[in-house]
Amino acid sequence: QVQLVESGGGLVQPGGSLRLSCAASGSIFSINAMAWYRQAPGKQRELVAAVTRSGSTNYADSVKGRFTISRDNAKNTVYLQMNSLKPEDTAVYYCNADIAPVERRFQFTYWGQGTQVTVSS
Repeated sequence: QVQLVESGGGLVQPGGSLRLSCAASGSIFSINAMAWYRQAPGKQRELVAAVTRSGSTNYADSVKGRFTISRDNAKNTVYLQMNSLKPEDTAVYYCNADIAPVERRFQFTYWGQGTQVTVSS
């Protein structure tokens, strides 16, 4: 039973910081790309940042220079460090990962349940 569990969301003031974590658990054979998406009310879900197994990263233009994605392969965990937060960053943030479970040995896309990030004075 493979699952992704997110944590670290909350309410912060503009200019503040949050660190999101997403841990994959279960019987895992391998994890390839991991990513963070977000969805604000009335908007489509968008890719925020992604990181490959080797550590190569990509960011949405709106978060470049402010957010940093990283991963710890030994812990099957991906992080999103969010600095200089803006009200426009308010959204539900979802963890995403391409995982091959031990019992199947082929890749499947998993999603976390989402964690709320609210940036407001």
